[in-house]
Formats: sequence, C-alpha cells, structure tokens
Amino acid sequence: MLTPDTAQAKPLVTSSLAVRRVAIDTYRENVAYLHRDCEVYRAEGFQALSKVEIRANGRHILATLNVVDDETIVGCREIGLSEDAFVQLGASAGHAASVSQAEPAASIDALHRKIAGERLSRKDFGGIVHDIAERHYSKIELTAFVVATNRDELDREEVYFLTEAMVESGRRHDWHERLVVDKHCIGGIPGNRTSMLVVPIVAAHGLLCPKTSSRAITSPAGTADTMEVLANVELPFDRLAEIVREHRGCLAWGGAGNLSPADDVLISVERPLGVDSPGQMVASILSKKIAAGSSHLVLDIPIGPSAKVRSMPDAQHLRRLFEYVASRLHLSLDVLITDGRQPIGQGIGPVLEARDVMRVLENDPRAPVDLRQKCLRLAGRLIECSPDVRGGDGFAIARDILDSGRALNKMNAIIAAQGSKRFDHNQPTLGRLTFEVRATQAGVVVGIDNLQVARIARLAGAPKVISAGVDLLRKLGDAVAPSDILYRVHAEFPSDIEFARQACARSNAYTIGLAEEIPQMFVEF
Repeated sequence: MLTPDTAQAKPLVTSSLAVRRVAIDTYRENVAYLHRDCEVYRAEGFQALSKVEIRANGRHILATLNVVDDETIVGCREIGLSEDAFVQLGASAGHAASVSQAEPAASIDALHRKIAGERLSRKDFGGIVHDIAERHYSKIELTAFVVATNRDELDREEVYFLTEAMVESGRRHDWHERLVVDKHCIGGIPGNRTSMLVVPIVAAHGLLCPKTSSRAITSPAGTADTMEVLANVELPFDRLAEIVREHRGCLAWGGAGNLSPADDVLISVERPLGVDSPGQMVASILSKKIAAGSSHLVLDIPIGPSAKVRSMPDAQHLRRLFEYVASRLHLSLDVLITDGRQPIGQGIGPVLEARDVMRVLENDPRAPVDLRQKCLRLAGRLIECSPDVRGGDGFAIARDILDSGRALNKMNAIIAAQGSKRFDHNQPTLGRLTFEVRATQAGVVVGIDNLQVARIARLAGAPKVISAGVDLLRKLGDAVAPSDILYRVHAEFPSDIEFARQACARSNAYTIGLAEEIPQMFVEF
C-alpha cells in the first residue's frame, strides 16, 4: 500500500493538460508545444515533429509537435497551441485537453505511392485531398505531395481527379443563374491587375461575376492584396453572396469562403518552395472557379522570355490540359494567349497597382495604356458569353462601359459594399524610402525581366508592406539616354530598401539594345 509521501513522490501520469494559446502564426499548419519535462511527453514517447492528436470539448485536431525547454512558452502541465491550432480546436485557454500519438492519415499509403512515382486513382486523390483539407498532413507530408506531383508530372486524368477532389473538399455555390462568368490569369506577370477592371465592366453590363482571388504566392501582389488597398476582401460567405446578388460582382479573397480549402493549404507550401507545376496550377485555378459557381471562364496565358510560359508549344499544351479538365467538369472555357514579355501597367506592388487600376477606371490620361487595352480585350470576351452579343462586338461594348464611367460607378459600389478603405490614388501613400535605377547607356529597352522586377518589389517589402514596390517609367521599345530613370523603388524599412538595392546592383532587370532586338510577340486575338 502506498503512503501519502510515496504517492506524492510517484504521481500518476495523465494525458490531461491545460490548453495554452501560443501566439505563433504557423500559416495553415497545426503546431502543438510540449515542455521537455512534461510527464505526458516522456510517457508517450513523443519526438519533435511527430504527429499528435489533441482532444478537448468534444473536438479533436491533429498537430505537429514541437518540444520546448522554456516554461515561459509552455509549462509542464500545459499543451501549447499555435494560432491555427488554437482556432481550429475551439477550446478556450486553460481548458483541459488530452494528447496522444496520432494515427497516420488514412491516405498516407497513397501519398507514399505517389512519391514512388505511381499513377493514382480518383479514390486516391479524394483521400489525399480530404486529409489535406482536414489538416491531417504535416508540412513535411504536404511538401512531399507537392514535390512528388511536380517532379513526376500528373497525367490529364490525374489532374482531373485532383481538381474534382479539391472542388468536393469545400463549399460549392449555386447562384441559380445560367450564366456566371469569371476571368483568371495564370500569373507570372507583375502589375497584371486586369481582374479589378474586368469585374466592374462585365458587372455593369449585367453579367454575374463573383470574383474570388488568391493572395500573392510568389508575386509582389495578388488581386486580393491589391483590392485590399481599396476595400475589405475577407468577407463571410453569406455576405459575399449578398454583395454579388445586389451588385452583380465582387472582388474578394477566395480563402474566406471555404472554397476549395485544400488549395489554400497547398499554397502554404507552394509559396515558399516557389513551385507551380502545370497540374497543380490547373487544379488550383479550376477548383476555385467551379466552387465559386462559375459557368464560363476566360483564362489568360501570357507568353514571354521571363513569363511562366515561354513558348507557344508550351502554351498550347497548357491550354489543352485546361480545356480537358474544364470540359470534364462542365465549365465553359475560353483561353487567350497574351503578351507576357514585360510587366503590365506601371506599378508593381499593392498600392501602386491600385493606383493604376483607379486611373484606368477614371479615364485618367496617366493611366497605363497596356493595362487598359488588355482589360478591354478580356472583358469583351466575357461579354461575348452572353447569347445576345455577337462574336467580335464585346470589345466595343466593354470600351463604351469604361469610357462612359459606368465601370467606375460599379467599382465604387462594390468597394462600398465590401467596406471601403481610405485611398487617394492621385496622391497614394508610398514607401518613404526610395531610390531610382537609371540607364547606363543609350539605346532602346529590348528586355524587361518579369522575374527580377517581381523579386526586387518583393525584397522592397511587397505585398506584406502595401506601400512598397516598383514604379516603372520605361517599357519595351522606349528610347533611353544614359542616366534616364528606368524605375523607382519604394520601401518602408531600411533593411528592405537595402535588400532591393543589392538585388538591383546584381541585375536591374532591364536590357538596353537596338530596336530590332525586341523579342517577337506571340498573341492570339
């Protein structure tokens, strides 16, 4: 029989621990923290980065375990939870929780087979995507999936299975209308903010356009980042639906509506890896559009020496893959191959791009002509989805809507409905630290490296710092003299401006030469 002293010396091990909120943003990954001297940690034989199951208040989550030695972070009788994990578990701080070794995700065998290079079935992809959406995969397992599907390119059936599974992993909206339009660009071209112009134009024409966009993955700004300069983009799904029904359009972040949630988790891995394989790209884009209830989509594939797609054969291959999957999922798709030789517009970064958009909407003489023309072309193709518009008439209709101010009025109405933010596009607040990059020789601008321009803007702080970015003053074909300004870099913090300055010193992204050296443009009209 144990005496009180003996019992005190050898306490029973229990898996019940107090929940502690650890204020760490682990970006779409559930992370748990246990102290190294915690009895549960010792008794269960946990290891750092192992997967654990946490239960509290009738709910449970899976999390990746981190081990700490500092009791100010988490004590021996506590289970610490990252911000994502705390929100998903839904238990208040101090609530009792149990922790145990987690069983492997049900789809882990399928993941291992894909890592080995095997072709997966519809059921396999359904299981993997379900586990991804339910946060059953650690970042390591997610990375393995992303890399495996990037290394061994998915065949078109696998891309279809992946897309279908991603649609089914979240909410799917039915607008109860025959014609629901959307527009998307595959990305890679800085400043290409055509969605913020296309939506108000087609909505003013009367078409339903519920535009849900992503934040930047590897670019200095996504449509959601730029629209957030003007209005709130994180809207509850029901409120988003009200805005769309009232104004025929919206410009919101897709992640807030639980549309294809597995895609948002995968993006959290693709972003730092800089991976955007064709199969994953098709599944990501089409799953979001179908989940948002779109019936017709215009897709922009830019081609250029430093674009994602660099040749016409590659563009045609990607087009066929998009068309195959869209057809299987009953989505009407119109693919446009466009000029991707250089950035679109002048501003690269959220505030600078919002400035360009508003200038186009207001028909300001300072508005970038290339941005205006491209948005009219894309909007025209969407307007031609309407059965009462003849093919070829869409461009003129879109131009009339823009020139008349109807598009501006529609955009202002959407901004007000989503929650307007203070923004003066005539005098935008830009990063207080700045430097200029100048030409070192006379000649003509024959090349602008999209990737390097984007990298410089990101090093300057975009999109996290909305006032940071690059303001282009010269485009392809412009004649320059020595010391002419090519572009201006804006940043808010000394470290960012120095990083951007060093990148410009290595390569300023501009090539100066003779007019005949400008790369040929491959576009379809």
